[in-house]
Order: sequence, then structure tokens, then C-alpha cells
Amino acid sequence: MTPETVIIVGQKALELTTMLAAPLLLSALAVGLLIGMFQAATQINEMTLSFIPKLLTLAIALAIAGPWMLRLIVDFTRQLISNIPYMIGG
Repeated sequence: MTPETVIIVGQKALELTTMLAAPLLLSALAVGLLIGMFQAATQINEMTLSFIPKLLTLAIALAIAGPWMLRLIVDFTRQLISNIPYMIGG
């Protein structure tokens, strides 16, 4: 396995990680921003107010994006396993 191969596999893994994390992080960011604006407008400074809406949003986002995320992971793993002979030079 050459250093270039290791770098390419690592780069693809990082890209996959970014794609998998994006839907959950962006949905939590949007809900957190909306709740923060609501708290600023109403001057309610309760730290736990945003926990339940964020949790529900993450559950909904995971239910919607979950099959797509699972498909990405399975495709990446299949591709990685099928390329093992080429990676080790055989």
C-alpha cells in the first residue's frame, strides 16, 4: 500500500464523515439559531429551553436522512473491501 493510497482512502473517509454529519449538524444549528433568537427577543435566559427542540429535530433529521446515510456508509465499505486486492498490490 503506497502512501498515496493511504492519503486517498483517508481523504474519502473524511469526505464521507462530513457528508454524514452535515444533515444533523445543520438541522441542530438552524433550530439553535431560531431558539436563540426567540430567547433574545423574549429575554428568557433558560439554558435547557433549547435541549428538547434540538433533540426532536435531530431525531426527525435522522429518521429522514438515516437511509441515505446508511447507504453512503454501506457503499463506502463495499468499495473499500472490493479494492483491498488492488490496494495491497495483488
